[in-house]
Amino acid sequence: MCRQVFGFRLAMIVVSAPAALLNAAPGLGARLVGAAVVVTFMVSYVLFRDWERFGPLLLRHPSLLAADTLFGSFLLISAGPDTTLAYVSVCTPLLAGLVYSWRGAACFASLQSLILLLVHATLKADRHAPVAEALLLPGLCVVAGAMGSTLRNLMLRFGAATQALTAAQARLAAAEAVSAERARLAREMHDSVAKTLYGVALAADGLAATASAAAPDTARVRQQAELVSRSARRAAAESRELLTDLRRDRPEATDRIPFWHELRYMAAAFTGRTGLVVTCHRPETGPAPLPSLPPAVARHVLSIAAEALENAHRHASAAHVDVRAVTDGRLLTLSIHDDGGGLPPGTTLEGLRESGHFGLLGMVERAAQAGARIRVGRGAHERGTEVRLDIPLSDPAPAPPDPRA
Repeated sequence: MCRQVFGFRLAMIVVSAPAALLNAAPGLGARLVGAAVVVTFMVSYVLFRDWERFGPLLLRHPSLLAADTLFGSFLLISAGPDTTLAYVSVCTPLLAGLVYSWRGAACFASLQSLILLLVHATLKADRHAPVAEALLLPGLCVVAGAMGSTLRNLMLRFGAATQALTAAQARLAAAEAVSAERARLAREMHDSVAKTLYGVALAADGLAATASAAAPDTARVRQQAELVSRSARRAAAESRELLTDLRRDRPEATDRIPFWHELRYMAAAFTGRTGLVVTCHRPETGPAPLPSLPPAVARHVLSIAAEALENAHRHASAAHVDVRAVTDGRLLTLSIHDDGGGLPPGTTLEGLRESGHFGLLGMVERAAQAGARIRVGRGAHERGTEVRLDIPLSDPAPAPPDPRA
């Protein structure tokens, strides 16, 4: 705003300088007026162009504005109070109010009003001018000073409110980040370490039951002890992997992951570990093959699939799980259906949260993180549970090459 004030002054000085030079007395008077034109023009130009650099200097030294006011009075005396230069004098108390608050506005408004009254009384002493005409510009100086001081207070309050809003937004963003990180850690713990530790507990219970028999089978005891050992090492490895992920500073890789191969490998490993038959189907031919996914999306999809398989084995008492994936343009659909007992009637996310079951909640959160739509229910099947994911693709899948080409 101060820069705009100096821009207005600069334009008015350019317009009024010829009249001031023509009305100046020859000799010393013309030299003084010329020097005043050069000084006021250069000061206005420098402050208009580099206010950030020279504005603090004007703020620390009010005497510079007072000297500028005195140089401007030479132009006012030479050009006369009826020229546009007289209205430029109103800019001084406005600028003082913006820079020096109400004290500076009062001081410079009084100084500029006194100069205007003296010029008016001196140049129009030979004719009787109305009192209202003599007091018009001094009154405008007082009004401009009050406006400058008011604008300064408003801008300071606006700056304080903006700073408070920025601080509140920063605290809110930090709280949201902490909440999101806690939710992510809960999902990671549930989908990795918690499940493995549950398997360790089951294996340890089996080992205890076998060892406490009247005639324990040493081979079975050894086998179950090895299972407990493997499960414990797996839990330790998953814990290390989780800690490594938390401390990873490098940005996530941008290479796309062929998630279908990862899903088939995970299904085969799950079948070998639990005995639950998992079959994977995808169209070998069609309008488009299955695409690769970005690492973050593929990780969420694979975690959702792993949780669906665990639920089918642990809660649904299923004997078979069918996994299918198809693409349709920019949409990848993944369906995981088991032939188990299905979800209990009236199952809700809030009810699962209150009862301490977070698997389905984590699946919904992961789908949201991946930008996918998830539906859990019976679907088009007569029984069982279907987990259906609709994943939007950033680029359409390329068409397969024509074997006849």
